[in-house]
Amino acid sequence: MAVSPPTSPSVAAARFTGRTVTGERRLSGSLAEVTLDDGRTVMAKRGDGTGAARAEAAGLRWLAEAGTVRVPAVHGDDEHWLVTDRVAQGRAGAGAAARFGRDLAALHAAGAPAFGAPPPGGPAEAFIGLAPMRNVTGDDWPRWYAEHRVLPYLRDAVDAGTVRPDEAADVERVCERLPELAGPAEPPARLHGDLWNGNVLWGADGHVHLIDPAAHGGHRETDLAMLSLFGCPHLDRVLAGYQEAAPLADGWAGRVGVHQLFPLLVHAVLFGRGYAEQALAVARRALSAG
Repeated sequence: MAVSPPTSPSVAAARFTGRTVTGERRLSGSLAEVTLDDGRTVMAKRGDGTGAARAEAAGLRWLAEAGTVRVPAVHGDDEHWLVTDRVAQGRAGAGAAARFGRDLAALHAAGAPAFGAPPPGGPAEAFIGLAPMRNVTGDDWPRWYAEHRVLPYLRDAVDAGTVRPDEAADVERVCERLPELAGPAEPPARLHGDLWNGNVLWGADGHVHLIDPAAHGGHRETDLAMLSLFGCPHLDRVLAGYQEAAPLADGWAGRVGVHQLFPLLVHAVLFGRGYAEQALAVARRALSAG
């Protein structure tokens, strides 16, 4: 007999942990802290799209498998819900930032089978935030990045009227020139994939913990570019720790904008013209610098 999906955070937490629930605190329409009878608190999150919870769970397990950056343990998931450990949060510190940089370098070095490869057991039709994200694989990063990370969102932005067709030509020219703008070839890295500051939790244990991944195989500079796009405490120390563990290729700082095109266009699709203007400015700077 088929088991119906959980209909509330508490029901999901009880099913996936096997414990009795003693309390629930809603943080948003899709997220809640749930207290269990053994004193633990877990997070119950409802996926915003079909398969979103399973995609996120697969990503967390894949990142955890590397044994580098800390991520919350997954207690269970289905088509609708994900239940994980709760991260007890502390203060951002320079030491934790440098350690995070080294750990992030080790995570990337754990690798992926191909650019665009989804986590084992993860769906090809995944998500980045609220936006659909297709994990189609490729061996050539410039071509793959253009075809499967930049141009799909550019087309959606044009269709929505957020980017005018004549403006889109600037982004298309960056895509055409990616082989010369991308820098030295690198192997596919194991990316968090949505590494903005909101998904970086500074734990009470003195370590950084990452949540809400859109994990896939990609270029390691993409994670770092997204981390810098929306700001991160002690970013200079994060980058110094990263460089100490795995130095970036010469010219990486000049390529940051190229890697930011993807998240900026995703945000343009989700949130409108302001992000489109940022994406266009980044594209024009890349063209003029190149």
